[in-house]
Amino acid sequence: MRVLVVNAGSSSLKLRVVGGSDEVAGEENLDAWDGAGEAAAAAIDRLIDRCGAVAAVGHRVVHGGERDAAALVDDALMHQLGELSSLAPLHQPRALDALAAARRRLPDVAHVACFDTAFHRSMPERARTYALPQPWRERWPLWRHGFHGLSHAAVARRAPMIAAAAAKPARIVSCHLGAGASLCAIEGGRSVDTTMGFTPLEGLVMATRSGSVDPGLVLWLLRQGLDVDDVSDGLERHGGLAGLSGTSGDMRAVLAARDRGDAAAALAFEVYLHRLRREIAAMAAALGGVDVLAFTGGIGEHSPVVRGEACAGLGFLGIALDTLRNDATESDGDIAAADAKVRCVVVTAREDLQIATEVRSLLKSDPLSHAHFLRAGEG
Repeated sequence: MRVLVVNAGSSSLKLRVVGGSDEVAGEENLDAWDGAGEAAAAAIDRLIDRCGAVAAVGHRVVHGGERDAAALVDDALMHQLGELSSLAPLHQPRALDALAAARRRLPDVAHVACFDTAFHRSMPERARTYALPQPWRERWPLWRHGFHGLSHAAVARRAPMIAAAAAKPARIVSCHLGAGASLCAIEGGRSVDTTMGFTPLEGLVMATRSGSVDPGLVLWLLRQGLDVDDVSDGLERHGGLAGLSGTSGDMRAVLAARDRGDAAAALAFEVYLHRLRREIAAMAAALGGVDVLAFTGGIGEHSPVVRGEACAGLGFLGIALDTLRNDATESDGDIAAADAKVRCVVVTAREDLQIATEVRSLLKSDPLSHAHFLRAGEG
């Protein structure tokens, strides 16, 4: 079954047609997408014109609430997902913009929402629960949802094979490092802990997001006269590497400034590494040890400096890199030292394949969905 995969970021739109053997039949990218439906529809038109008809469309949606699996899209689901936008303000509205545009352009095929939060629904209560007053927790869904689940799920499948550890239920610490960043502790293919929480703000230092800060600091800022929008903008858009370094927050810009001797950029990188090492160790503790450390995402795949510096502080866990292999690897590969206790791998981010897999699984199990794609001419 050919699936059109729609991956809407906070400022970009990536489209892929994934064939029945997981081959990429074509792609179309809008690197500076403002959410306009016309631009999204035109990009879909161009891709379909080149690649031909598709049987279904799979959409990456950051927040799925309590859902633990992909779901068919209808008007009711669109409304429900819109109500979650405040929990992922940089991504949820754009995903819904793309979803609406694709439904208008391709109304006769099944549209499936695949959620970044769903993979983390397997986390035990002890990892999901905030120590908040019971009346609050009964009124609102105040738990740690986790994000980047599509990427972490793909790592759960691929990392053991790259590390030749598929024969046992490997304990994996998955590091999705990009403009947004999170870690996931994976055991037996299931998420047992993660660094992001109620929103994508919790956890690691990111490009423009602060990561975890003392909630008392936020309360203090509000009492100083900043309003909620001021604080939200600072934490979401002007914090992180950007706020520390004075750069755009892109890791390449931070490293370039550091290499020029810029003290602010050097501090930004050290803060980033400190949080990354600390949280990797925390994920290992949640697993009772680690067999595989996996790097994915734009930084995880393409920055041997970040991988090398992070692992240099984790020798106590049995992690050690082969420097030459680390410097040379930008796609699937094992970069650990030959005698290292823990295998360290680079995993090419393939959220598109994870989405296509979830779409096919849902459509095969759901008679209504099956009818949708039969009308599109494929069965």
